[in-house]
Amino acid sequence: MAGGRVAHVTLKGPSVVKEICIGLTLGLVCGGFWKMHHWNEQRKTRAFYDMLEKGEISVVVEDE
Repeated sequence: MAGGRVAHVTLKGPSVVKEICIGLTLGLVCGGFWKMHHWNEQRKTRAFYDMLEKGEISVVVEDE
């Protein structure tokens, strides 16, 4: 029984330069988002302590 010839796809290894570029890009993007998150949290904390220092807010419950 002779079967027809099947053209197989030639498998090539991963491109090292391409993998490094993709990894570097993803790392920089994720790092940028993480840094922006921390800047936002730092801004919220600084605003809270500024308001606390000015007396606009209090962390102590007032007795009635």
